[in-house]
Amino acid sequence: MEAGDDTATWQRARQVGRGLRAWMAAALDLVMPPRCMACGVEVDRTGALCAACWQRISFIAAPHCACCGLPFDYDSGGKDALCGACIAKPPRFDRCRSVFAYDEATRPLILGFKHGDRTENAPGLAQWLARAGGELLRDVDLIVPVPLHRWRLFRRRFNQSALLAAHLGRLSGRVVAPDLLVRRRATARQGGLTRKGRARNVAGAFTPHPAHAGQIKGARILLIDDVFTTGATVGECARVLRRAGAVRVDVLTLARVVKPVAMQAVEAESAP
Repeated sequence: MEAGDDTATWQRARQVGRGLRAWMAAALDLVMPPRCMACGVEVDRTGALCAACWQRISFIAAPHCACCGLPFDYDSGGKDALCGACIAKPPRFDRCRSVFAYDEATRPLILGFKHGDRTENAPGLAQWLARAGGELLRDVDLIVPVPLHRWRLFRRRFNQSALLAAHLGRLSGRVVAPDLLVRRRATARQGGLTRKGRARNVAGAFTPHPAHAGQIKGARILLIDDVFTTGATVGECARVLRRAGAVRVDVLTLARVVKPVAMQAVEAESAP
């Protein structure tokens, strides 16, 4: 068989595979109609929001802090402008970007995915991450999820950050290293802790996996988490990665706390 014949056969096989996947997805939709990722009403495709929920979400876009991604009410000095917190105490990571603000509209979306077993939402959420983190993905070597402690992973059955990282890797073509970091001790829930208390709670909680530590030196790493609250968790992960030789550590999350009332909600409802 000629090389051209091999190529044509491979292309036909790929077309058949795509057609089969599309047929299976359509059949599944007939049995289990796709639901809005936030409120659960029927929508036209999996991984979508209904019109009402879409309109309520506060997506984060420029202008924002060049470092932590905190949205500004107005342009305060161009793309390199920093927020007061980053000026006063630069974070341990290089840059952070988030898809949307954590508030009353997005809380059901986050909690449904994280605690309600809405894992079918992961591909759609990863597409949002890919758009929000486009500038970060351009110069990254490894995508690394924030790890759960083994006992929490056992109770929850999946690591939401690892699931997002896996789908983001498929979309971006970047290498995903799900076991690069290990949470070596079970930390207390972050809810109710002050900013300093959160930092103390996660101090020393992470370490490179001995079998994969060699991947870190000289690498540009993108950390994935679901919600950025004070930055304590991703900051500690970044510190560990920097100490192990990473040359850049960026952060990408689905949501970030913007207003104090959202901070209270995270403290009351979420686990680290």
